[in-house]
Amino acid sequence: MLLPIICFGESFTIEQVLSAPFPYGLTSASHASRIAWVFDNKGERNIWVADAPGFVPRQVTHYKGDDGQAIASVRLTPDGKMIVYARGSETNKEGTSANPTSLTKMPKQQAWAVNVSGGEPRFLGDMGCNEEGCEDLQVSPDGKNVVWSAKKHLWIAPIDGKKKAEQLDELAGESDTPRWSPDGKRIAFRSNRKDHSFVAVLDLATKKITYLAPTTNRDADPVWSPDSKQVGFIRQPGVEFKRPLIPEFPRPWALWIADTTQSGEGRELFHSGNAMEDSLPLFAFESLKFTNADRIIFASEKDGRNHLYSIAATGGTPQLLTPGNFDVEEVVLSADKRSVLYTSNQNDIDRRHIWRVSATGGEPKALTSGETIGWNPVETSDGKTVLCLGSTATSPAMPYRLTSSGRELLAKNMIPANFPEAQLVTPKQVVFKSEDGLEIHGQLFTPKNQKERGPALIFTHGGPIRQMLLGWHYMQYYHNAYAMNQYLASKGYTVLSVNYRLGIMYGRAFREPPHSVWRGASEYQDVVAGAKFLQALENVDPHRIGLWGGSYGGTLTAMGLARNSDIFKAGVDFHGVHDWATFLPMWVTENVDEAPDVKEARDLAFKSSAVASAALWRSPVLFIHGDDDRNVPFQQTTDLVEKLRAQNVDLEELVFPDEIHDLLRRADWIRAYKASAQFFDRKLAASDERQ
Repeated sequence: MLLPIICFGESFTIEQVLSAPFPYGLTSASHASRIAWVFDNKGERNIWVADAPGFVPRQVTHYKGDDGQAIASVRLTPDGKMIVYARGSETNKEGTSANPTSLTKMPKQQAWAVNVSGGEPRFLGDMGCNEEGCEDLQVSPDGKNVVWSAKKHLWIAPIDGKKKAEQLDELAGESDTPRWSPDGKRIAFRSNRKDHSFVAVLDLATKKITYLAPTTNRDADPVWSPDSKQVGFIRQPGVEFKRPLIPEFPRPWALWIADTTQSGEGRELFHSGNAMEDSLPLFAFESLKFTNADRIIFASEKDGRNHLYSIAATGGTPQLLTPGNFDVEEVVLSADKRSVLYTSNQNDIDRRHIWRVSATGGEPKALTSGETIGWNPVETSDGKTVLCLGSTATSPAMPYRLTSSGRELLAKNMIPANFPEAQLVTPKQVVFKSEDGLEIHGQLFTPKNQKERGPALIFTHGGPIRQMLLGWHYMQYYHNAYAMNQYLASKGYTVLSVNYRLGIMYGRAFREPPHSVWRGASEYQDVVAGAKFLQALENVDPHRIGLWGGSYGGTLTAMGLARNSDIFKAGVDFHGVHDWATFLPMWVTENVDEAPDVKEARDLAFKSSAVASAALWRSPVLFIHGDDDRNVPFQQTTDLVEKLRAQNVDLEELVFPDEIHDLLRRADWIRAYKASAQFFDRKLAASDERQ
């Protein structure tokens, strides 16, 4: 029997707050003052461009409908005349791309090219990488060819589409991360052999492959010197078998450089220490850059924060470029490759701002500031203009041009007239202490014109290496979640978004805490602390607190309902992990079954899971999951559902056949969020003092 839906008042709909197109993948041409990006407009994903000096946006591709076919790896040719891109999702273990509209013929992930001046896109070749975000199209310096990795090998195709894509190698293992030499004659790449990996260079004329300083280590992320004579890369130790799972070990690493013109001999430029804080930093691969100043930029967390360092290509002492009590996230080279543009939370811990620093050192310069959020910076080829994507607490993500006085919105007419900017609340930064004394940051969404105590919700993000911000997020998954939290606030819910330990931008110690995840779930105490914070608020009914979240946030939602149904009276669990013991092989890099402490590890993992406390679960729950999830197996939900059914827990399900983890169709997000809000309306609508 369906219960009646008790609707709280709302000043706007979920469709309205999700009506603005989401921009992503901003890129620039290396020899033309042109930029390109993708707009996801209500599920229709298309590529847009804008040119200096006016930067008036115009649409290039014209795909129609909410078909769930993602666009990624957008690249402009150096002259800016052509765009290459990937369309379709990565493949699953069976080798098939996502099919969220349940077509009778499976879609494929493919490489395409389109002329900016007009015309239909040209098919270049099939892709089909098997990891989320693994699309990596690389355009040759002369703009004539594009290379990518697919089906464990490298492929090349002419951008004019006159020839079929050609496989470049048949090496053992998997060939990936191809990088063109600046002279266009060679391609550096990783040859991944699982327990070890090499950085190799393919000469396109001779078809000769040279391995750079091969060892038993794992080498990755090649970056070319401007003269095409050297390649820098990151080296980590090879895989050690039968290593214990429960103890945590440092992950030392080194920066190497190798000669590519003769023997491939290399030498070490930098070696980390052996302490935990010396481990390979989270953003190591994204941060590695070879500059035109004969220096290499790299990231290190040796002082506890993720900072940029510069070292001469000939060696020497690294120079700290970004000192301070903050973390650096994105890093890109400037147009002249003598400085870097980066994002950080310097002086504004719960936002992102864009900065510039010279490769040779000096005082970093803030390019954005104030109550704005900026990310994905690019610089035009003439070095005159920096552009980015950005948002505020009430303005959704859009492309911007940075000016001496602030920033200028490029696509004013893209925000729909009925987008409810004026009705949105500005979340308040709050800081509270967890049970063990650790400071936790959160964003508090308080309903407008609230006249009496009302229900409240905890929101926990996924990842878990994420940070929610005081405004619209730079990742579409959390841009959507921010919209949902605004919608819930409009309906009368106080929402606290909790940046629990394990998240980024509060230092390495916060991100890598002891006894966390499957080793003890210490992060859960931060969720409980958030609930206690809400219970103390005058506008919150302490008997009507629920929680929701996706992925790792779904994990914490399930734990809250299992361990503390006395606190959390209802929850919505989007595709969470519920049994770490069964999920362990997907989470750790070691071979689980060969570890000497595998039994103890599985026991600890089980005790750190929601299923271990399922017998205590009393509160109603809504499970939402796509059954083609490539991140969290659908079985994580089917197993928990059966356990809860056996003890008559009030549960509901919303299953999306053929959908993946990050729902590909806007219609599915709308349906999921509507179901979530209606669920909370039914379960938390009326105060029950008997609880």
